[in-house]
Amino acid sequence: MTTFDKREKAIEAKFAHDEELRFKAMARANKLLGNWAAAQLGLTGADATSYANQLVTANLENQTVDDILRKVSDDLAVRGVSTDQVFEKMQESIRAALQQLEVEI
Repeated sequence: MTTFDKREKAIEAKFAHDEELRFKAMARANKLLGNWAAAQLGLTGADATSYANQLVTANLENQTVDDILRKVSDDLAVRGVSTDQVFEKMQESIRAALQQLEVEI
């Protein structure tokens, strides 16, 4: 195997690792955001879990961050929570998810 081949494999492996980490971070962040939003909506127990899981599932269905933000913002608008507040919580959830994953790695 040539040096070029080794380098190419290393780049491909890093890309795969980074994509897996991104996927895990977004799934975890959506779960955290979903738990927070469920609490804001007054959901508890199975209903809260279901709401959070819907956001994770939506991420699996290739919805974008904007789609998730729009959904949660629309859901929380009736509670007086602004899109900016949801966006701030989303950013906080992403940071928390990345920190949690760093601890696991």
